[in-house]
Amino acid sequence: MRPPVAPPGWSRWLVPPAALSVHLSIGQAYAWSVFKPPLESALHLSGTQSALPFQLGIVMLGLSAAFGGTLVERNGPRWAMTVALVCFSSGFLIAALGAAISQYWLIVFGYGFVGGIGLGIGYISPVSTLIKWFPDRPGMATGIAIMGFGGGALIASPWSAQMLDSFGADADGIALAFLVHGLTYAAFMSLGVLLVRVPRTEGARAPGAPGVLDGPQVSARAAVRTPQFWCLWIVLCMNVTAGIGILEKAAPMITDFFSDTSTPVSAAAAAGFVALLSAANMAGRIGWSSTSDLIGRKNVYRVYLGVGALMYLLIVQFGDASKPLFIVCALVILSFYGGGFATIPAYLKDLFGTYQVGAIHGRLLTAWSTAGVLGPLIVNWVADHQEEAGKSGAGLYGLSLTIMIGLLIVGFVANEFVRPVHARHHIPAPREAAHDGTDQHAAQ
Repeated sequence: MRPPVAPPGWSRWLVPPAALSVHLSIGQAYAWSVFKPPLESALHLSGTQSALPFQLGIVMLGLSAAFGGTLVERNGPRWAMTVALVCFSSGFLIAALGAAISQYWLIVFGYGFVGGIGLGIGYISPVSTLIKWFPDRPGMATGIAIMGFGGGALIASPWSAQMLDSFGADADGIALAFLVHGLTYAAFMSLGVLLVRVPRTEGARAPGAPGVLDGPQVSARAAVRTPQFWCLWIVLCMNVTAGIGILEKAAPMITDFFSDTSTPVSAAAAAGFVALLSAANMAGRIGWSSTSDLIGRKNVYRVYLGVGALMYLLIVQFGDASKPLFIVCALVILSFYGGGFATIPAYLKDLFGTYQVGAIHGRLLTAWSTAGVLGPLIVNWVADHQEEAGKSGAGLYGLSLTIMIGLLIVGFVANEFVRPVHARHHIPAPREAAHDGTDQHAAQ
């Protein structure tokens, strides 16, 4: 299934809305925490168990993005968006069946495994096409799509909370909410499938735009053998772990932090907090990545990791004493989380060039898969054991947030070891020219 080639005069500005229709839909994953308390109550799950669909979904996102890039490039964006639509929507329908018959493994399989494949293919589906349409502004074009993924929960969180209020927070209500999600997202993502087009002359250079292979270039195979790649893998993994740990448990976390105070947080307010986090995630993807153009990639990651550790320290020490402080610190951390995703492709380009940056980026996203397990596991496993030990409220999270501080410090140190790639890893200029029209496509 190949998308139709754009007719003469067709506006390239119709492609970003096609990408947004997919990314805003699959960005619902960031609103999973809204479903955690109802699932735990209806199916008698622990916090660790209720995190499994989200964790598996992120694992499958990273793996399918890492290994699906070649298929996406070969079959085109319409094929990729269709696969994403079918998998993501089917995941919700399978999860709805699991909730209706109280079989939690079906929820894990549907939302996590099947839906997770849709997440990964959908995440990368429009990127290559956007770059081809906007060779003069590829960062802006892909940033629009990636911003949409970060902002998906801004819509999904209050919408999901409202459905649970209307349908009920029992197993039947959850099943109906999952069903509505699956059908609605199928319709919305189909807009992207129908709208997407490829340019008539793919890869054409815009007037004044730099060449694709300007500067030193490193192949994907050589890149994974460099210490720079693995330092960035650690940097991304630590930054994502710190953000995703809060994001996955955001609604119950803010509720627990202030449950023993005079100003408890309602379920509706907790859902609103999740939406705020999504907004910070989305804003960070544009704001911080743009800042990196001014202060450099290494410096902006120093901010993400160093200031992020400070924000966690403030939450641990004073979070339950001040609701505004807790919210502001969490918003800053989530802006760093989003900014880290948006900045890493530029960091890779700076180090390895553009020759196979898509393939290198895909391999680096396995750090996201690892963090998708690590972050929620730390927060939920520690909270469950602290609850068994008789602790409550903010006491459930002190240890896990302290662990996050340590992980961010590890990432900060790894970032300091990043240096320019040695010339022995560079591809000779004649080979660059020879493969300009072939390997660049295979790398995606």
